[in-house]
Amino acid sequence: MAVDEKNADVIAGKAIPAILTGRPEGVRLPKKFIVAGAIALAIWWLAYRSLLPLAKWLTYHLFGLSEGTHLAAAVEFFLYDTPKVLLLLTIVVFAVGVVRSYFTAERARRMLAGKREAAGNVTAALLGIVTPFCSCSAVPLFIGFVTAGVPLGVTFSFLISAPMVNEIALVLLFGLFGWKIAALYLGTGLAIAMIAGWTIGKINMEHYVEPWVYEAIGAAGESGIDERIPFADRIRQGLDAVRDIVGKVWIYVAIGIAVGAGIHGYVPENFMASFMGKGVWWSVPLSVLIGIPMYTNAAGIIPIVEALLGKGAALGTVLAFMMSVIALSLPEMIILRKVLRPQLIATFAGVVGVGIMIVGYLFNAIM
Repeated sequence: MAVDEKNADVIAGKAIPAILTGRPEGVRLPKKFIVAGAIALAIWWLAYRSLLPLAKWLTYHLFGLSEGTHLAAAVEFFLYDTPKVLLLLTIVVFAVGVVRSYFTAERARRMLAGKREAAGNVTAALLGIVTPFCSCSAVPLFIGFVTAGVPLGVTFSFLISAPMVNEIALVLLFGLFGWKIAALYLGTGLAIAMIAGWTIGKINMEHYVEPWVYEAIGAAGESGIDERIPFADRIRQGLDAVRDIVGKVWIYVAIGIAVGAGIHGYVPENFMASFMGKGVWWSVPLSVLIGIPMYTNAAGIIPIVEALLGKGAALGTVLAFMMSVIALSLPEMIILRKVLRPQLIATFAGVVGVGIMIVGYLFNAIM
């Protein structure tokens, strides 16, 4: 991940600015963190660069599979992509875990409360990228934001952006497909979150929020989390995030890559283009409808996206499928029913779904 000039002081072992630590005085980063970090990064980089030759050796020499067969192609894909995705996932989750130690729900509410709606939509969408919330957090966050005075539309911009513009998906897309596709994903995801939230805010649907939400005024109070913690504890939070998140999602990664390996090895070239290609007008809405009932995470869906693109599926159609899986999952709708009436949930799904389809058609037209 890129390191800006402010973070360069941290890496160099200089004083951490008080704005980050929350302490009045600077805190020097111990040299042991710098040395350990450098060694860990070197090991990570060597392992990452060795994945492709190792996968080929295992496939064609250890397992003795014949090159050019469907099985060999599927096995090589699985043996290469599984550790690649897990390595990318580990370093991203660690880095984001450290960054997230500076962002609590209370801080997010303070940043959003009192802002004008248009500015709030932009701020909320951007904040959703770096905050540790997903659809599972929808109910407590929704209550906290609304009772803190955050407008309904701004709240939806955040709730759309947080799962859709997923930092894990962003980095995995960058690692697998390059910066152009990653940038397209980031830009379109933010646009959907901002415009959808703004739209929901303009049609005045506050009366479709369950009444008890507005009665839960105390839910927006401070949790007592001390944001002024030593940097060593933030490192531990990053390591804890790796154990927690990677420990939970590795099975989804393996399943997703297994599906992708099957597509890569056995689906004929350009087969996907017959119903997910640019020339099939109904492919985009169909991909959105297929994605809604699915429940997986970014780490599990990216390998499937990679395989679909490799077999001739159109980029816009695949992006629409991925976005619907991440941002419009059926479990999220069920969770949101606790605080929203069906009319508002339907409006939310409809506005976001239309935005995703527009993105799909747009990129099918220009790519």
